[in-house]
Amino acid sequence: MSELERLAAHHATALLRFERENREWFARSVPDRGDAYFAGFAERHAGLLAEQATGGCHFHVLVEADEAVIGRFNLVDVADGEAELGYRVAERAAGRGVATDGVRRVAALARQAYGLRRLTAETTLDNAGSLAVLRRTGFTPVGEVSLDGRSGLRFVRELTADD
Repeated sequence: MSELERLAAHHATALLRFERENREWFARSVPDRGDAYFAGFAERHAGLLAEQATGGCHFHVLVEADEAVIGRFNLVDVADGEAELGYRVAERAAGRGVATDGVRRVAALARQAYGLRRLTAETTLDNAGSLAVLRRTGFTPVGEVSLDGRSGLRFVRELTADD
């Protein structure tokens, strides 16, 4: 079984492996991070940890028993009881409910550990998997957006004491 863990320094190597192994897979549905992301990964990871320490973001990784990262679930732009959810799962984990489970887990953490009341998320209309995950996990579409020139939807989920 996988564990949802708050991002920490010791995740760096496994997280970089996850991003490299799934780069082409991710680029099919979201803009590629570019070569500079990988070249400066150590600095980027340290920057994320510093940002997380301020409470403005909460980063999480879904880790298997062998310590391999199979997903990322992030809460960013935390303010006024709200945050934006972003997530990605490994290609080998796609279609197995991993994203749905991870979103449910991070929503519970958002309410219980971070005191958030509302999450937002966005995805492109051609990302059927992400659209399905958001709908299955209680997000409601509230408007159209453009994401890097692609049509998309903005979603909202109110968090309750049941989360």
